Amino acid sequence: MSLGDFEIVPKTERISVEILLNKMRKKLKKPLLMVTKDNSLEGKFVTEVNLHRPGLALSGYISLFTHHRVQILGNTECRYLANLSTSEQVTAVNRICNFDIPLIFVTSKNELSEEIVNIFNEARIPLVYTKLETTRFMSLLGGFLNDLFALQTIVHGAMVDVYGIGMLITGKSGIGKSEVAMDLVERGHRLVADDVVVLSRTNNVIMAAATEMNKHFMEIRGLGIVDVMSMFGVRSIRYQKRLEVIIDLMLWEENADIDRTGLDKELCDVMEVEIPHIHLPISPGKNITVICEVIALNHLLKNYGYDPAKAFQDKIKREIARKREKHNPSDRAVDYFEGDLE
Repeated sequence: MSLGDFEIVPKTERISVEILLNKMRKKLKKPLLMVTKDNSLEGKFVTEVNLHRPGLALSGYISLFTHHRVQILGNTECRYLANLSTSEQVTAVNRICNFDIPLIFVTSKNELSEEIVNIFNEARIPLVYTKLETTRFMSLLGGFLNDLFALQTIVHGAMVDVYGIGMLITGKSGIGKSEVAMDLVERGHRLVADDVVVLSRTNNVIMAAATEMNKHFMEIRGLGIVDVMSMFGVRSIRYQKRLEVIIDLMLWEENADIDRTGLDKELCDVMEVEIPHIHLPISPGKNITVICEVIALNHLLKNYGYDPAKAFQDKIKREIARKREKHNPSDRAVDYFEGDLE
């Protein structure tokens, strides 16, 4: 099933190269040396998360040159250019400079000749040096771009970290999502977001976070706005958490079709990632907070390979098989009652 008809959009559709470089310097905390002139940054935007190494394009094959991606010149490309004559280097570089390339990184402490740098300057293509090894730099840059261009949506609910399990509590307005989240926080768990939850997909992982406006604030009906961090301390909040379980609170109905064994696992499609989805009927006297904790612990058990519902089903099957063999009608937990004189 689907969590709801929410609009799924990219976090950003494009980012200017200048802003990207500034963000990378702050986030990666690694020196990036811009070797072309500042005017090469004008009108340059990164629009795709994938990276490209233009080795084939430099050698002459440009039919499938994905020039709109960020280009990486590593040891292979730089040594290939170094083995060419000066005129051949100029021809190879001019070949790729005919395309509108947004940005080129030169990795692994490699440096290009002054003639090649001048060609990039004339073509107004940003050229940046980094001392990081190619594979490591591509991994860091790829993760950074994945976050920038991640698909995201906004849902209504409360997101809580319970025993390390990211739990999204949903349900119709006024059913008590925030109250359950507050009770979980009071018991030592951590609030991620209340009311407005931003979900972002990176690869096959759904991350949840609050907005800048509502982070560590909660609304309790009849009470008003509560600052969770000020009230319970910094250990009571976290800014992001992986979504692992969705709990849908619903009012108890006598004839509702509710799973009672846990054998029929329902999954919720969240941006094409399947998340375990539990329908939890509520009624007076039910301790929803404790049930949420049990759900988290049960999910941990399943992650470690133990499924209680499956184990109980196997036990029933073994008992049925045993009774068929011995024809023993007794189903008591003890074989002999000693008596009770009280």
